[in-house]
Amino acid sequence: MEQSSLLTIFLPIALGIIMLGLGLNLVVADFTRIVKYPKAVFIGLFCQMILLPIICFGICILLKLPPELAVGLMLLSASPGGPTANLFSHLAKGDVALNISLTALNSILTLVSLPFIVNFAMGYFMESEQVIPMQFKKS
Repeated sequence: MEQSSLLTIFLPIALGIIMLGLGLNLVVADFTRIVKYPKAVFIGLFCQMILLPIICFGICILLKLPPELAVGLMLLSASPGGPTANLFSHLAKGDVALNISLTALNSILTLVSLPFIVNFAMGYFMESEQVIPMQFKKS
């Protein structure tokens, strides 16, 4: 299936414009406040990295999802947020600097947590011993 020019050209440009607009509203004081009061960052990372996968695992067990859907849901729970989450934070008049910081930190931590969670889900739900490593470069 061919990707349309809308997806390959305009969507990345639109996301870039959104992120630029959000970034222009921030000042250095927004990020220094996060360093001074890191409790919100730790709570956010705990919820994204630990609590969300546990809740999704419980949903998979409770609803007795087929193995493929269960692994897919676990993959989604382990994936970091992105620019649209930052946009929704801005629209809800939330702490955009905190959200951007959480997105950056979660993206870095995902290098370790994503393969761990997906491989666990594949082993548990699909009873597969196949291991999927994190790929650091494009083929």
